[in-house]
Amino acid sequence: MRHHASVLLVVTGSLLLGFAGCASKGPSDPAQQSIEPVIEGYIRSHPEVIEQSLRALEAKREVEEKARQKVTMSNRQNDLLNDPSSPVSGNPSGSITLIEFFDYRCGYCKRAAGAVTQLQKDDPRVRVIYKDFPILGEPSELAAKAALASKVQGKHQAFHEALLASKGDMTKETILAVASDVGLDTTRLESDMTNPEWQTVIERNRALAKDLGITGTPGFIVGTEFFPGALDLIGLKALIARAGHGK
Repeated sequence: MRHHASVLLVVTGSLLLGFAGCASKGPSDPAQQSIEPVIEGYIRSHPEVIEQSLRALEAKREVEEKARQKVTMSNRQNDLLNDPSSPVSGNPSGSITLIEFFDYRCGYCKRAAGAVTQLQKDDPRVRVIYKDFPILGEPSELAAKAALASKVQGKHQAFHEALLASKGDMTKETILAVASDVGLDTTRLESDMTNPEWQTVIERNRALAKDLGITGTPGFIVGTEFFPGALDLIGLKALIARAGHGK
């Protein structure tokens, strides 16, 4: 691999030199014409070098994106941790905060839901902040508005867990049926859902997710670390253990 990389550097350097002279020497420059068959022949004989280079470029971009994301999370800590519109569960005064961007229709969010709930029961240090991030269409947005509106009746956590545990699609009828099952006044909830405040909360979460480079659900944040995808209880506890080292 080192041999291939070295050769590629030489070839690339020659290619760049050839291109650099095009403006002054013209496209018919003999030096350029002589090197082009060499480059083409090497690429045809060693296509894996191109693949290796693309992988290295992708890895470099991932590292750069993570670094950018880390800085952005540091700069947006107040929005992540102190938005009064974001539902909170677990220990409200907990020393470690887990933030979840989620969608009620997301199968991976449903898969991770039990672990998030159990984590709060097992570790009294944990505070969980929920960022409604409906990315799967209007039914997801409707469910998010219903969940946010349920805070008015003080039953968000029970409703939140029930929505994630539900199997049906998120129509108004199914959402209200789940609400009834957890003891919500559905008439009041249906009225509270129309409050434009919930749309504002959702749009604010979307803008925050975009700034952080979060494009899917679920997405977990602890401190300035972002972890995409469904995590089981062991995975979540490992995150908390790293964040809580020394606490």
